[in-house]
Amino acid sequence: MTLVIRERRHKQALRLSLPKPPPTILSSDFPHQIHIPAVSPSTPSHVDSSPVVIKALSDLEKQAVIGHGNGGTVYKVYHKKSRSFYALKVLRLNENGIGIGIRQPAALEAEILKRVNSPYIVKCHAVFDHGICIEGDNGGDISFVMEYMEGGSLHDVLRQHRRLPEEVISVLAKRVLQGLKYLQSMHVVHRDIKPSNLLVNDKGEVKIADFGVSHVVEGKFEGSDDNAGTCAYMSPERVDPDRWSGANADEFAGDVWSMGVVMLECLLGYFPLLGPGQKPDWATLMCAICFGEKLEMPEKASSQFQNFVRRCLEKDWRKRATVFELLHHPFVS
Repeated sequence: MTLVIRERRHKQALRLSLPKPPPTILSSDFPHQIHIPAVSPSTPSHVDSSPVVIKALSDLEKQAVIGHGNGGTVYKVYHKKSRSFYALKVLRLNENGIGIGIRQPAALEAEILKRVNSPYIVKCHAVFDHGICIEGDNGGDISFVMEYMEGGSLHDVLRQHRRLPEEVISVLAKRVLQGLKYLQSMHVVHRDIKPSNLLVNDKGEVKIADFGVSHVVEGKFEGSDDNAGTCAYMSPERVDPDRWSGANADEFAGDVWSMGVVMLECLLGYFPLLGPGQKPDWATLMCAICFGEKLEMPEKASSQFQNFVRRCLEKDWRKRATVFELLHHPFVS
């Protein structure tokens, strides 16, 4: 059976805000300041072997609001029994008929989150549906108790620092690829890889978040909502399935394209598929993704980085590199 999470139409993605920026730093010091550690496949980050059991929302004490969107709110919360902080994402399903549009997607997202457990994926510790409410939240809500990522999102990091050096992007790319490799083993296509869905913890570790438009694939490709996700990071076969044989595409290839766009954005300091002054409307993005000319590459970018990105951004999904190939690419290995 295939689970498909439909697009949350006309909503902005939930976004965790970055804590107060640190003092201005020199570019030469930058890799040490953001402290993204090297990752080795043989020594992955720790996954809780005996996770704390959160039995009720009443055990959580709200500390601050750290995000809004998608018909809900994200709170920083404190679990009194374990003395630990978490992020609580509450989707309000009874306000102004919102529940009609997002109850099923939220329930399917919960099913995915219950399945996954990886050091490269933001961990979900509990899901409450029609559970006990916290001060002022309406009954019928769906609440996700998530791992608290102190560093905010990659979007916030780029907004603060604009560009990242290649040695940091290499580690970032490897972590994302490890996360995508794990998701593929679970038959999950993320479908919305972008800077705001890559979160950072206090150790500098980057993890994949937000499965609100994800798709569970059972064996062969099955039809899904190709418009789900963020259009700027969509692959050509999702934007124009007729031209790029999207009906027969390997869905996992779309996540590779999105990751390639993100990595190039990290080096350039701006969204790479549009030129200066171009408006990011649907028509312009569609032309850039499906018909755009050769990608702009910084003159100082290494040959390994350029080749890595070009292998991600092959317009024909059949020629695009796979996650497994990229994990052995010289840029990350």
